[in-house]
Amino acid sequence: MSIKSILLWRILPSIALALACFVGYLSQHELPVGLFFTIIIPASNGVLPPQIFGHGKMKGTPEVPDDLSPQPRPENEMFLTLPGSGDLMPQNGVGMCCRPTAYDDELVYRSTLWYLLLGGRHIDGAQLYLNSKAVGRGIREAMRRGVKREEIFLTSKIFPTHYGYESTMKVVKSELDDLGLDYIDLFLLHFPSSGPLGSPCSKEGKGISQCRKETWQALSELRNKGNIRNAGVSNFAVKHIQELEAMTDVAPVANNQISFSPFVPEKTMETVEYCHQRNITVTAYMPLGGQHQRSLVMRDLAGLSTKLGKSVSQIMLRWAIQSGCAVIPGTGNPNHMKENLSVYEIELSDAEMKQINELKYNAKGYMNMDTNMFD
Repeated sequence: MSIKSILLWRILPSIALALACFVGYLSQHELPVGLFFTIIIPASNGVLPPQIFGHGKMKGTPEVPDDLSPQPRPENEMFLTLPGSGDLMPQNGVGMCCRPTAYDDELVYRSTLWYLLLGGRHIDGAQLYLNSKAVGRGIREAMRRGVKREEIFLTSKIFPTHYGYESTMKVVKSELDDLGLDYIDLFLLHFPSSGPLGSPCSKEGKGISQCRKETWQALSELRNKGNIRNAGVSNFAVKHIQELEAMTDVAPVANNQISFSPFVPEKTMETVEYCHQRNITVTAYMPLGGQHQRSLVMRDLAGLSTKLGKSVSQIMLRWAIQSGCAVIPGTGNPNHMKENLSVYEIELSDAEMKQINELKYNAKGYMNMDTNMFD
């Protein structure tokens, strides 16, 4: 049998069968997109996905000592005030996604507990990450050791495949049950839409704009009941925010979580400026940009790093904070958590802020999500 025949009649059918089985496996889950990421992100980093091979086997975040008690919160800690509630959101948090250790429940539990015991108080999660039970277990253990619930600021998000009034009610209840908590501090619409994937709302023949509005109405009612304290959005452009602002008798848009760095395109800068003008807090993810930009930043800020005695990563986190944003760097490493929390110790001068702002002209080919592409 020729190589061409082997490829045509054996290898390709096997690949097609494997893909069909994988798609079938995903489709059985309530949130197939979330399950996809829990498998692909570890696998693409050469790690066996805990979702398939079991949790607690991955190396990474060390165990938390039984006798470790809560450490003091960072000196000079900074906050953003959320409109409507007046709640204070720490400007420095930890993200619970998008790295292999974020998909192993035992390491998520340890990461959450380490962060809270080291003095951090802002935790960013989501329905999509499929790790809320582990996050909740870490929070409850920290509370048992002395961290007050009212000091913790917890964010979660609803994915667009679950947009709609009734489905939003169910998702928030499910998140609270998984977390084992009475309320969530901030609940966000994760994206403006999910493209062709649809949602319970869209299956009723409603457009994505109407589905967002129904989701916002549900979050507003849940806010009034005390199940969530604030409602916000993520990856929203100005046009999407204005759509919600035009609604009556609903919660104010308290936050927009968005990719933000010196390299973002002008449209993203306009969104951030709009939020600041409207008193909508901004949470920045990826403040160092992508891998290409990261290497440029490391080169261009080496002198400033030496001058301040802080890493380039710490400087960029501080840049985002001084730009009026909260930051949520993702890590399961306790030492990195300490470094990230120490950015309150430094303050960048106007000249140093200008130097970083101008880095955008050095970064070619920056990949950024265009939030305006969503309907």
